[in-house]
Amino acid sequence: MKLLRNTLLGATMLMGVGTNMAFAQDAAENDASDDRNEIVVTATRRAVSIQDVPINISALGAEQIAKQRIDDVRDLADFTPGMTISDTGPGSTGTIVLRGLNASDMDSTGDSYDSAIGVYLGEVPLYYDFKMLDIARVETLLGPQGTLYGLGTLAGAIRNIPNRPDTTNFASEAHGRLYAKDHSGRAGYQLDGVINIPIFQDHVAFRSATGYFYDPGFIDSPLLLQQPGVSLPQPSGPGGVSAADYAANLKRQDDVNFEKTFTTRNQLLVRFSEDLQANFTYAYQQTKTDGGQYNSNGVLGTGKYENGARYLEPVKRRAHLGSMEINANLADIADLVATTAYTDVKNETQSDNTDLLLDLDYGYETFPAFSSWNESVDRRKQFNQEVRFVSRHGGPFSWVLGGFFNRQKLHRDYIEHVPNHPWVEFGTQPNPDEVEYASYVKSKVTEKAIFGEGTFRVTPNWQLTAGARYFGYTSKVAGALVVPLIGDPVSPYDLPSAGGTAKKSGWVWKFNSSYNFTTDIMLYATYSKGYRIGGPNSVAPCPNPLPNDPDGDNINNTQLPCGLPNEVQYGPDTTKNAEIGIRTQWFDRKLTFNFNVFQIKWDGIQLASATLNGIVGITVNGGKGESEGFETSFQVRPVDGLSIQGTYSYTDAKLTQDVLENIPVNDPAGSYPSVPIKLDALSGDRLPGSAKNSGSLGATYTMPFKDGSIVADWTATYRGNVVTRLGWDRAFGDKLPSYVLHRASLTYETDRYSVGLFANNIFDKYAVSSVANDRSRVGLNDGVLLRYYKRTVINPRTFGIEARFKY
Repeated sequence: MKLLRNTLLGATMLMGVGTNMAFAQDAAENDASDDRNEIVVTATRRAVSIQDVPINISALGAEQIAKQRIDDVRDLADFTPGMTISDTGPGSTGTIVLRGLNASDMDSTGDSYDSAIGVYLGEVPLYYDFKMLDIARVETLLGPQGTLYGLGTLAGAIRNIPNRPDTTNFASEAHGRLYAKDHSGRAGYQLDGVINIPIFQDHVAFRSATGYFYDPGFIDSPLLLQQPGVSLPQPSGPGGVSAADYAANLKRQDDVNFEKTFTTRNQLLVRFSEDLQANFTYAYQQTKTDGGQYNSNGVLGTGKYENGARYLEPVKRRAHLGSMEINANLADIADLVATTAYTDVKNETQSDNTDLLLDLDYGYETFPAFSSWNESVDRRKQFNQEVRFVSRHGGPFSWVLGGFFNRQKLHRDYIEHVPNHPWVEFGTQPNPDEVEYASYVKSKVTEKAIFGEGTFRVTPNWQLTAGARYFGYTSKVAGALVVPLIGDPVSPYDLPSAGGTAKKSGWVWKFNSSYNFTTDIMLYATYSKGYRIGGPNSVAPCPNPLPNDPDGDNINNTQLPCGLPNEVQYGPDTTKNAEIGIRTQWFDRKLTFNFNVFQIKWDGIQLASATLNGIVGITVNGGKGESEGFETSFQVRPVDGLSIQGTYSYTDAKLTQDVLENIPVNDPAGSYPSVPIKLDALSGDRLPGSAKNSGSLGATYTMPFKDGSIVADWTATYRGNVVTRLGWDRAFGDKLPSYVLHRASLTYETDRYSVGLFANNIFDKYAVSSVANDRSRVGLNDGVLLRYYKRTVINPRTFGIEARFKY
C-alpha cells in the first residue's frame, strides 16, 4: 500500500516475502521506493515495503518523526501499539515495556539498561536514547526476534535506522526549535544540522548529524541543605518549615531537571564497487541534568512540581559508539553483511541517600543534622560482531543465516557519604572522606549465537517461514564492600573480592505463515519462542563470614547491604508467543484496517526482589506469567488532503503462578521503621509498568498554498492505568490513573524550508507516570519524616516555534 503523506503508521503488519535487493539496508535508508510516501523497511534483512514484511512490525517514517517532534525513544509509545514507556526525564533512557513483559517495580529514575528488548542504532544493539537526528525511520518489532537478529530479544526490538551517506549529491539541512514550558522559568531550544559531502563522486561520502538540546526543566528543589551535616533537614519538625528556620538552614534551586545534551553521529561510506561497500560510524552523546523528574508527594509542603531532596541529584551520561559495516554481493547468491561495533556508556550520578539510611534504622535519626548523599559511576563496555548472509538467488525459497558474538563488561563504583558525622557520639571510626559504605562490582557477560530462517513460497499467495537460533552465554561477577565506620578500610579495593560464574545454552525457534486472499485482504500467524539471558546483579557479594553473625546462618545480620552467593547472579527466562491477525484495505485503499490478537506464555520470570541482607534491589527468577491482548489500527482518507488515523491496544499481563517471599516491604504490624519482610507474589497479580489500554487518534490536513503547503496536525494519545508493583493493592503500591494528552502543530512547508507553531500537552495535564519505592516506607522515624516515596510526573504544557531549512 502507498501511504498518503503525513500518515501515522502504528499498526502491526505482516505479509509475504518481498523481492531480493542488493545492499537492502542501504537502499531502504536512502528511500529506494518510487513513491516518497511509502515506507520501506529492512526488518527481514531485505528492503521491502512495510506491507510485504513477514513479521509483526510497526514503523514511523522521517516525516512523521519530525512532525510529531519525536526526539528520542521516550516519545515512541504514543504512536506504537503494545508499547508503554515511562518518561523519567533526562537522567536515564526510561522504562520501556513491550506487550506487558515486565515484572520489576516501577522506578522514578527509569532504566539505563534492559535486556528484555533490543534497542538498535542502525545495526548496533545498545540500550541508549541517542537523539533521533537524521533518522530515516524507526521500526518496532513486537514479540521474540531471535531468528533474524544476533541479539536474542524476549519481548521485541526497536530499530532506529539512520540515513546513510549519499555518494552522488551534496546536501545540508538546519533545524531549530524555540519553546516555553509551563512551570518553568526559562526558555528551551534545540539546534541541529545535517551535512552530506560526496568526497569522491560515486565512491566516497561523508555524512554528519549534530545537535544541541537544552530543555529548561520544571521541577524545583526548595529543601536543599545550606551546609550538610550542620543545617537541619527539617528545622521546624515534620509538620512544615517556618520562614526563620528556612533562612537559617535551607535553600532553593529551581528547574533542576533541566537537560543539556550534545549529540553527533558521523558516517564515512566507501563504495568500492556496486558489489562491495563499507560504512564507518562514530557517534557520541552527552547529557547533563541536576535532578530527577519527580515530586515528593507533599513532604514538608512541597507541591506538584517540587521535590524534597536534601541534595541536588546531578546525572552525567555519555556514550561513544564506533562501528564498521561491510556489505558485499557474493556472486549473486547471497548478500554478506558484517558488522563490528564497540560502545562505551558511562553514567555518573549523585543522590540524596538520607532516607535509605533512615529506613535501615541504624540510629542516625537521633542526630538532628544528619544527612547522607551517595555517588555512583557505572561504565558499560560492549563489543559485538554479527555476520549474516541473505539469499539473493531468487526462486521460491529464500533464507537468512548468521553468527553473533557479544561481550559486555560492567564496572560499578558506589560510595555513601555522611558529612560532619558525629563520630564520637556514635562510637564509630572516622575517615577523611566521611565514607559510610562503599562497594564495587565488576561483571562480564559473553554471548555467542548462530541464527537463521528460511521461507518457502508454496503458491504466489501463501508463504511458510521457519527459523531457529542456538546460543550460549557465560556470566562472571566479582566485587567487594566496606563499612569504614566499623573499622573497614575506606576503599573496597583494599579487600579480597568475591563472586561467581554462571553459564547456559539453549534454542529458540519461530514458525510463521501468511496468506493473501486478495491484494487487499491478508491473514497471518506466528508462533515463536523468546529467550533472555541471565546475568549479574549490581550488588557487592557479601564477605564470608558475615560480621555480627555468630550463628553463621546469614540471617539476622546487621543489615549489611550485600548479596549472598545465590543473589549475585540470576538466570534466564523464556517466552512462547502466538499471534494471528488480519490486514484489510477498502474503497480503493482509502480505508485501511488492521487487527491482531496475541498470547504470550512467560516462564522463569526475572522478577524484582531484594537481598536478604540490607534489602538491596536485585533480580531473581520465579514463577510464570501470561500476556494476552489485541492491537488494531486504522487510516482513512475521506477527501483529498485529509488523513485520519488511530491506534488502540489492549494488554492483559499477569502472573499465573505464585512466587513466595518475593516482594520486599516494611512489616505493617510493627512501628516504623519496622523489620523488612517479603510478601508473596500471587497468581493473578497484574504485571507492573504497562497500560492495559492505550491508543491514539489523529488527523492531518494538507492544503496547497502558494509555493508550498499548509499542514495542520492534531493528535490525542491515551494511556490507561498502570500498577507500580506486583500485588500493588496489598504490597503498598499504586495504581496510577489513566490520562489523555493532546498535541498539535500548524506548519507552512516547501521543498526548501518549513516554519511552524506547535504545542504539546495543550491542556497542561498533570499526571504521574511512575513512582519510586512503596508506601510502607512512608512515615516517621523517631520524629524524622522520610522522603522515600517519589512520583515521576509528565512534562507540562510546551509550546513554541520551529523552522527547518534544506540546501
